[in-house]
Amino acid sequence: MENLNLSKTTLLWLLLSLVSLGNAQESKLLSAFKKSYILEKKGKFKKAADVLKQVYDPQSYEINLRLGWLNYEAGLFTESASHYQRALNLLPYSEEAKFGLIYPKSAMGKWDEVIEIYKKILEVHPQNTLANYRLGLIFYGRKNYEKALKYFQKLVDLYPFGHDGLIMLAWTNFQLGKYREAKILFQKALLYNPDDSSAKDGLSRIK
Repeated sequence: MENLNLSKTTLLWLLLSLVSLGNAQESKLLSAFKKSYILEKKGKFKKAADVLKQVYDPQSYEINLRLGWLNYEAGLFTESASHYQRALNLLPYSEEAKFGLIYPKSAMGKWDEVIEIYKKILEVHPQNTLANYRLGLIFYGRKNYEKALKYFQKLVDLYPFGHDGLIMLAWTNFQLGKYREAKILFQKALLYNPDDSSAKDGLSRIK
């Protein structure tokens, strides 16, 4: 049922976009995006955003998403979050808008909101490796190792020989006193990278 809703939402957005864009307007929009990319490459993020503001349409997912990124790069986190949220309101299933919104929220230290966004991503896409990994890191940083374990375990289930998942699952097990499991995971991490200093440090702490 969710896939059906997603298809209808996306189709409506596409139809509205086609109706609203005439040839002249489309050319103007394309030119504005092109200029914004050129300015971005020069590190002129605010000017790149200003170019898009000249053709701003509140119903444009693409403009709002791009303004979210450019304002984030310019250090304008509140404005960035506002545009990412508008993009998300237009296409509620969009993972790119959710991940985008996480940038300014993180920069403003709104970690509880960041956690909720990651959880919303996982509600639709439970096997999203990036969301699982970053949620694991947040809970590990908070020393909530039981919750961290859940997300790192999911990551390792999906990528059994992925280094980042292995090393963090190893340390999480270590912090929980599960030394046998931690030792095996540190050893697996060394198979991926025989010179891994974190894995070697972990093994040296296990008697």
